[in-house]
Amino acid sequence: MKKEDLRIVYMGTPDFAVETLRQLVEGGYNVVGVITMPDKPAGRGHKIQYSPVKQYALEQNLPLLQPEKLKDEVFVEALREWKADLQIVVAFRMLPEVVWNMPRLGTFNLHASLLPQYRGAAPINWAVINGDTETGITTFFLKHEIDTGEVIQQVCVPIADTDNVEVVHDKLMMLGGKLVLETVDAILNGTVKTISQEEMAVVGELRPAPKIFKETCRIDWNQPVKKIYDFIRGLSPYPAAWSELIASEKAESVVVKIFESEKVYESHQLAAGTIVTDGKKFMKVAVPDGFVSVLSLQLPGKKRLKTDELLRGYHLEDGCKMK
Repeated sequence: MKKEDLRIVYMGTPDFAVETLRQLVEGGYNVVGVITMPDKPAGRGHKIQYSPVKQYALEQNLPLLQPEKLKDEVFVEALREWKADLQIVVAFRMLPEVVWNMPRLGTFNLHASLLPQYRGAAPINWAVINGDTETGITTFFLKHEIDTGEVIQQVCVPIADTDNVEVVHDKLMMLGGKLVLETVDAILNGTVKTISQEEMAVVGELRPAPKIFKETCRIDWNQPVKKIYDFIRGLSPYPAAWSELIASEKAESVVVKIFESEKVYESHQLAAGTIVTDGKKFMKVAVPDGFVSVLSLQLPGKKRLKTDELLRGYHLEDGCKMK
């Protein structure tokens, strides 16, 4: 079978999923339909916002379904009518068996980690938060338990100590599209050799990648310098690590998002969370084994600023606190 004859249904929602869909379309593969999340109101005006995948699908005039429930009979019947040979899932939802088991060649997923490590919703964030020096992408066939199916292919990607989650996300996004095309070609050519995740060699313990909530992003200043530094870059630029800032003895606390920091190893006798600043150019926060120097941050209702820009218009006293 030629790639133009292989009927592919694609499922995805965020930016990460658009690149793979774009590479399939531009590569001449036969995408017969796209499934994405229902439209959601967003922002202050609660305007209806299309997902990035929907926007791309509309631009390319690709047939589109946006089911509320994936077991809904009307949706399942509409999906069946597309007569897919193969389904590809990138950053979507957990599929019921009636959906993933439908195509004759199966359904495979692109996951942004080196499975079996980092099964779950936020693999890129957790790899950076945990200070890993390597991550990767995996294609695997879907089965009942989430992120546990037989692995088809993997690609390793280094994580530099200065990379934040955005940098790693973009590296994986570009490579992910390429890996999906290679996986489709291998399925077409009958050269796929899968491996069970239970048989794969894993160094160290298996780490999960659970969904990240607001409270997950709160900085604990009692952690070591490196741990907090990795935590900040693992959540930057989105959803962003945060802390409560008390700018002076009389001031009320405000929530401040922190996007960039530097490690400063220096002995001191200050309590964790104490701020050291000249009120003009720098601001560093005491932690048990040194300081975390804050390089860019954001106050409520304001735009993100470099620390020296913020200090020009915001009075911060030496010795105030982050908590």
